Amino acid sequence: MPLVEVVRSGFVEGAHRGSVVALERDGSVAWSLGTVDTPMLPRSCAKPLQAVAMLRAGLSLDGELLALSSASHSGEPFQLDGVRRILAAAGLSEEALLTPPDLPIDEEEVDRVVLAGGGPSSIAMNCSGKHAAMLATCVVNGWSTADYREPAHPLQQAIRSTVEELTGVPVGTVAVDGCGAPLFSTTLVGLARSFRRLALATDGPERRLAQAIRDHPEWVSGSRRDEAALLRAVPGAIGKAGAEACYAVALPDGRAVALKIEDGGARARPVVMAAALRRLGLADEGGADAAALAATGTVALLGGGQPVGELRALL
Repeated sequence: MPLVEVVRSGFVEGAHRGSVVALERDGSVAWSLGTVDTPMLPRSCAKPLQAVAMLRAGLSLDGELLALSSASHSGEPFQLDGVRRILAAAGLSEEALLTPPDLPIDEEEVDRVVLAGGGPSSIAMNCSGKHAAMLATCVVNGWSTADYREPAHPLQQAIRSTVEELTGVPVGTVAVDGCGAPLFSTTLVGLARSFRRLALATDGPERRLAQAIRDHPEWVSGSRRDEAALLRAVPGAIGKAGAEACYAVALPDGRAVALKIEDGGARARPVVMAAALRRLGLADEGGADAAALAATGTVALLGGGQPVGELRALL
Protein backbone atom coordinates (compact mmCIF):
# COMPACT_ATOMS: atom_id res chain seq x y z
CA MET A 1 0.00 0.00 0.00
CA PRO A 2 1.17 3.63 -0.44
CA LEU A 3 3.23 4.75 2.54
CA VAL A 4 4.78 7.95 1.17
CA GLU A 5 3.59 10.62 -1.25
CA VAL A 6 6.08 12.52 -3.40
CA VAL A 7 4.82 16.10 -3.33
CA ARG A 8 6.33 18.74 -5.65
CA SER A 9 5.02 22.31 -5.63
CA GLY A 10 1.86 21.06 -3.93
CA PHE A 11 1.28 18.40 -6.61
CA VAL A 12 1.44 14.69 -5.77
CA GLU A 13 3.65 13.33 -8.54
CA GLY A 14 4.29 9.85 -7.19
CA ALA A 15 4.26 7.48 -4.27
CA HIS A 16 6.29 4.77 -2.58
CA ARG A 17 4.42 1.63 -1.58
CA GLY A 18 5.48 -0.71 1.18
CA SER A 19 4.69 -2.44 4.44
CA VAL A 20 5.34 -1.58 8.09
CA VAL A 21 4.57 -3.20 11.44
CA ALA A 22 4.80 -1.77 14.96
CA LEU A 23 4.95 -3.82 18.14
CA GLU A 24 3.68 -2.82 21.58
CA ARG A 25 5.78 -3.05 24.73
CA ASP A 26 4.47 -6.56 25.36
CA GLY A 27 5.40 -7.72 21.86
CA SER A 28 1.89 -7.74 20.43
CA VAL A 29 1.20 -6.02 17.13
CA ALA A 30 0.13 -2.44 17.77
CA TRP A 31 -0.71 -1.79 14.12
CA SER A 32 0.45 -2.71 10.65
CA LEU A 33 0.08 -1.51 7.08
CA GLY A 34 0.59 -3.67 4.03
CA THR A 35 1.77 -7.28 4.17
CA VAL A 36 3.87 -8.04 7.24
CA ASP A 37 3.62 -11.80 7.75
CA THR A 38 4.90 -13.19 4.44
CA PRO A 39 8.55 -13.98 3.59
CA MET A 40 10.89 -11.08 2.87
CA LEU A 41 14.65 -10.63 2.64
CA PRO A 42 15.88 -8.44 5.50
CA ARG A 43 19.16 -7.58 3.78
CA SER A 44 21.54 -5.76 6.15
CA CYS A 45 18.88 -5.49 8.85
CA ALA A 46 19.97 -9.07 9.57
CA LYS A 47 23.49 -8.03 10.55
CA PRO A 48 22.79 -7.57 14.28
CA LEU A 49 21.30 -11.08 14.33
CA GLN A 50 24.35 -12.43 12.50
CA ALA A 51 26.59 -10.69 15.04
CA VAL A 52 24.71 -12.32 17.93
CA ALA A 53 25.27 -15.71 16.31
CA MET A 54 28.99 -14.99 16.05
CA LEU A 55 29.19 -13.93 19.71
CA ARG A 56 27.47 -17.16 20.69
CA ALA A 57 30.08 -19.02 18.64
CA GLY A 58 32.94 -17.40 20.54
CA LEU A 59 33.66 -14.13 18.74
CA SER A 60 35.55 -11.91 21.18
CA LEU A 61 34.53 -8.37 20.27
CA ASP A 62 32.93 -5.55 22.24
CA GLY A 63 32.48 -1.80 21.96
CA GLU A 64 32.98 -0.09 18.63
CA LEU A 65 34.39 -3.17 16.90
CA LEU A 66 31.33 -5.21 17.83
CA ALA A 67 29.13 -2.40 16.50
CA LEU A 68 31.20 -2.45 13.30
CA SER A 69 30.58 -6.18 12.93
CA SER A 70 26.89 -5.40 12.37
CA ALA A 71 27.49 -2.35 10.19
CA SER A 72 26.81 -1.27 6.65
CA HIS A 73 29.60 1.21 7.09
CA SER A 74 30.21 4.39 5.13
CA GLY A 75 33.84 3.63 4.43
CA GLU A 76 35.10 6.38 6.72
CA PRO A 77 38.74 6.07 7.81
CA PHE A 78 37.90 5.15 11.41
CA GLN A 79 35.70 2.32 10.17
CA LEU A 80 38.28 0.92 7.74
CA ASP A 81 40.85 1.05 10.52
CA GLY A 82 38.41 -0.89 12.70
CA VAL A 83 38.06 -3.62 10.06
CA ARG A 84 41.85 -3.93 9.95
CA ARG A 85 41.94 -4.20 13.75
CA ILE A 86 39.44 -7.08 13.73
CA LEU A 87 41.43 -8.90 11.06
CA ALA A 88 44.78 -8.28 12.74
CA ALA A 89 43.55 -9.66 16.06
CA ALA A 90 42.60 -12.84 14.22
CA GLY A 91 45.99 -13.01 12.52
CA LEU A 92 44.52 -12.19 9.11
CA SER A 93 45.01 -9.53 6.45
CA GLU A 94 42.63 -7.77 4.07
CA GLU A 95 43.30 -10.48 1.48
CA ALA A 96 41.18 -12.89 3.54
CA LEU A 97 38.04 -10.81 2.92
CA LEU A 98 35.69 -12.21 0.30
CA THR A 99 33.69 -9.01 0.00
CA PRO A 100 33.49 -7.87 -3.64
CA PRO A 101 35.66 -4.79 -4.33
CA ASP A 102 33.60 -1.62 -4.08
CA LEU A 103 33.79 2.09 -3.39
CA PRO A 104 32.44 3.49 -0.10
CA ILE A 105 28.71 4.15 0.02
CA ASP A 106 29.29 7.66 1.39
CA GLU A 107 29.79 10.21 -1.40
CA GLU A 108 32.32 12.24 0.56
CA GLU A 109 34.39 9.12 1.11
CA VAL A 110 34.16 8.22 -2.58
CA ASP A 111 35.59 11.65 -3.41
CA ARG A 112 38.37 11.14 -0.89
CA VAL A 113 39.32 7.77 -2.37
CA VAL A 114 39.21 8.94 -5.97
CA LEU A 115 41.15 12.15 -5.30
CA ALA A 116 43.84 10.04 -3.62
CA GLY A 117 44.10 7.91 -6.77
CA GLY A 118 42.35 4.91 -5.25
CA GLY A 119 39.54 2.70 -6.47
CA PRO A 120 37.23 -0.10 -5.37
CA SER A 121 38.55 -2.41 -2.65
CA SER A 122 37.23 -5.27 -0.55
CA ILE A 123 37.73 -3.36 2.69
CA ALA A 124 35.77 -0.34 1.42
CA MET A 125 32.77 -2.54 0.65
CA ASN A 126 30.18 -1.64 3.30
CA CYS A 127 29.89 -5.21 4.65
CA SER A 128 33.61 -5.66 5.38
CA GLY A 129 33.11 -5.27 9.14
CA LYS A 130 30.68 -8.19 9.15
CA HIS A 131 33.00 -10.27 7.00
CA ALA A 132 36.00 -9.51 9.20
CA ALA A 133 33.97 -10.68 12.20
CA MET A 134 32.91 -13.81 10.31
CA LEU A 135 36.55 -14.61 9.60
CA ALA A 136 37.51 -13.97 13.24
CA THR A 137 34.72 -16.34 14.36
CA CYS A 138 36.07 -19.01 12.03
CA VAL A 139 39.57 -18.61 13.45
CA VAL A 140 38.30 -18.97 17.04
CA ASN A 141 36.56 -22.22 16.14
CA GLY A 142 39.18 -23.66 13.83
CA TRP A 143 36.78 -23.49 10.90
CA SER A 144 38.00 -22.96 7.35
CA THR A 145 38.20 -19.35 6.22
CA ALA A 146 38.37 -19.85 2.46
CA ASP A 147 34.69 -20.84 2.16
CA TYR A 148 33.09 -18.98 5.07
CA ARG A 149 30.36 -17.59 2.77
CA GLU A 150 29.03 -21.01 1.80
CA PRO A 151 25.55 -21.79 3.24
CA ALA A 152 26.74 -25.22 4.43
CA HIS A 153 29.69 -23.76 6.38
CA PRO A 154 29.38 -24.21 10.18
CA LEU A 155 29.40 -20.42 10.61
CA GLN A 156 26.44 -19.90 8.30
CA GLN A 157 24.56 -22.80 9.83
CA ALA A 158 25.01 -21.21 13.27
CA ILE A 159 23.77 -17.88 11.88
CA ARG A 160 20.73 -19.52 10.33
CA SER A 161 19.77 -21.16 13.61
CA THR A 162 20.12 -17.87 15.49
CA VAL A 163 18.06 -15.96 12.92
CA GLU A 164 15.27 -18.53 13.23
CA GLU A 165 15.40 -18.42 17.02
CA LEU A 166 15.40 -14.63 17.38
CA THR A 167 12.71 -14.01 14.75
CA GLY A 168 10.55 -17.01 15.60
CA VAL A 169 10.21 -17.65 11.86
CA PRO A 170 11.61 -20.70 10.03
CA VAL A 171 13.91 -19.79 7.15
CA GLY A 172 12.07 -20.51 3.91
CA THR A 173 14.49 -18.99 1.42
CA VAL A 174 18.28 -18.80 1.35
CA ALA A 175 19.43 -16.07 -1.02
CA VAL A 176 22.80 -14.47 -1.74
CA ASP A 177 23.26 -10.98 -0.30
CA GLY A 178 25.12 -8.23 -2.14
CA CYS A 179 28.30 -9.07 -0.26
CA GLY A 180 28.12 -12.73 -1.27
CA ALA A 181 27.15 -14.06 2.16
CA PRO A 182 23.97 -16.12 2.66
CA LEU A 183 20.79 -14.17 3.32
CA PHE A 184 18.03 -15.88 5.29
CA SER A 185 14.40 -14.91 4.82
CA THR A 186 12.04 -13.91 7.61
CA THR A 187 8.93 -11.70 7.89
CA LEU A 188 8.55 -8.09 8.95
CA VAL A 189 6.85 -9.24 12.14
CA GLY A 190 9.73 -11.64 12.77
CA LEU A 191 12.30 -8.91 12.11
CA ALA A 192 10.59 -6.52 14.53
CA ARG A 193 10.36 -9.31 17.11
CA SER A 194 14.09 -10.06 16.85
CA PHE A 195 15.10 -6.43 17.36
CA ARG A 196 12.73 -6.25 20.33
CA ARG A 197 14.52 -9.23 21.89
CA LEU A 198 17.89 -7.55 21.46
CA ALA A 199 16.65 -4.25 22.91
CA LEU A 200 15.19 -5.95 26.01
CA ALA A 201 18.13 -8.28 26.66
CA THR A 202 19.70 -7.90 30.10
CA ASP A 203 22.69 -10.21 29.62
CA GLY A 204 24.47 -12.49 27.19
CA PRO A 205 25.42 -11.89 23.55
CA GLU A 206 22.15 -10.10 22.84
CA ARG A 207 22.85 -7.52 25.53
CA ARG A 208 26.47 -7.09 24.42
CA LEU A 209 25.42 -6.45 20.83
CA ALA A 210 22.61 -4.05 21.73
CA GLN A 211 24.88 -2.04 24.03
CA ALA A 212 27.55 -1.78 21.35
CA ILE A 213 25.00 -0.30 18.93
CA ARG A 214 23.73 2.12 21.58
CA ASP A 215 27.20 3.28 22.54
CA HIS A 216 28.61 3.54 19.01
CA PRO A 217 25.84 4.39 16.49
CA GLU A 218 28.30 5.98 14.03
CA TRP A 219 30.15 2.67 13.77
CA VAL A 220 26.96 0.88 12.68
CA SER A 221 26.33 3.24 9.76
CA GLY A 222 28.40 6.41 9.51
CA SER A 223 28.89 9.82 11.05
CA ARG A 224 26.71 11.49 8.41
CA ARG A 225 23.93 8.91 8.12
CA ASP A 226 20.27 9.23 9.11
CA GLU A 227 20.38 5.93 11.05
CA ALA A 228 23.03 7.28 13.41
CA ALA A 229 21.10 10.53 13.81
CA LEU A 230 17.96 8.60 14.80
CA LEU A 231 19.81 6.52 17.39
CA ARG A 232 21.34 9.68 18.87
CA ALA A 233 17.86 11.23 19.03
CA VAL A 234 16.32 8.24 20.84
CA PRO A 235 18.49 7.13 23.79
CA GLY A 236 18.48 3.39 24.32
CA ALA A 237 17.16 2.54 20.86
CA ILE A 238 18.85 0.11 18.50
CA GLY A 239 18.36 0.08 14.75
CA LYS A 240 19.69 -1.06 11.42
CA ALA A 241 18.82 -0.19 7.83
CA GLY A 242 19.38 -2.43 4.84
CA ALA A 243 19.38 -2.45 1.07
CA GLU A 244 16.10 -2.34 -0.83
CA ALA A 245 14.83 0.05 1.86
CA CYS A 246 14.48 -2.31 4.81
CA TYR A 247 14.68 -0.81 8.29
CA ALA A 248 14.17 -2.05 11.86
CA VAL A 249 14.28 -0.09 15.11
CA ALA A 250 13.54 -1.21 18.66
CA LEU A 251 13.10 0.96 21.74
CA PRO A 252 14.40 0.04 25.21
CA ASP A 253 10.84 -0.50 26.47
CA GLY A 254 10.15 -3.26 23.92
CA ARG A 255 8.30 -1.34 21.24
CA ALA A 256 9.66 -2.00 17.76
CA VAL A 257 9.10 -1.11 14.11
CA ALA A 258 10.12 -2.96 10.94
CA LEU A 259 9.44 -1.73 7.43
CA LYS A 260 10.12 -2.45 3.78
CA ILE A 261 9.63 -0.06 0.86
CA GLU A 262 8.39 -2.10 -2.07
CA ASP A 263 10.38 -0.39 -4.82
CA GLY A 264 13.56 -0.25 -2.74
CA GLY A 265 13.44 3.56 -2.71
CA ALA A 266 15.93 4.44 0.02
CA ARG A 267 14.69 8.03 0.27
CA ALA A 268 11.33 6.81 1.61
CA ARG A 269 12.85 4.58 4.31
CA PRO A 270 13.69 7.22 6.98
CA VAL A 271 10.45 9.09 6.26
CA VAL A 272 8.35 6.04 7.11
CA MET A 273 10.41 5.13 10.18
CA ALA A 274 10.18 8.61 11.70
CA ALA A 275 6.43 8.66 11.07
CA ALA A 276 5.99 5.16 12.55
CA LEU A 277 7.85 6.12 15.72
CA ARG A 278 5.75 9.28 16.03
CA ARG A 279 2.59 7.19 15.61
CA LEU A 280 3.82 5.03 18.50
CA GLY A 281 3.88 8.24 20.55
CA LEU A 282 7.64 8.58 20.84
CA ALA A 283 7.76 12.27 19.93
CA ASP A 284 5.45 13.14 22.83
CA GLU A 285 7.47 11.28 25.45
CA GLY A 286 10.31 12.55 27.56
CA GLY A 287 13.82 11.50 26.70
CA ALA A 288 13.61 11.49 22.93
CA ASP A 289 14.71 14.53 20.94
CA ALA A 290 11.51 15.13 18.95
CA ALA A 291 13.03 17.73 16.65
CA ALA A 292 16.03 15.54 15.84
CA LEU A 293 13.74 12.56 15.23
CA ALA A 294 11.61 14.63 12.85
CA ALA A 295 14.73 15.77 11.02
CA THR A 296 15.71 12.18 10.25
CA GLY A 297 12.40 11.77 8.42
CA THR A 298 12.57 15.00 6.44
CA VAL A 299 13.48 14.59 2.77
CA ALA A 300 13.16 17.69 0.62
CA LEU A 301 12.53 17.76 -3.13
CA LEU A 302 14.57 20.38 -4.94
CA GLY A 303 13.75 22.65 -7.84
CA GLY A 304 16.36 25.07 -9.10
CA GLY A 305 18.50 24.10 -6.14
CA GLN A 306 15.82 25.13 -3.63
CA PRO A 307 13.30 23.05 -1.65
CA VAL A 308 9.98 22.95 -3.53
CA GLY A 309 8.40 19.85 -2.05
CA GLU A 310 8.74 16.88 0.25
CA LEU A 311 8.21 13.23 0.82
CA ARG A 312 5.09 13.01 2.98
CA ALA A 313 4.32 9.94 5.09
CA LEU A 314 0.79 8.54 4.90
CA LEU A 315 0.87 6.74 8.25
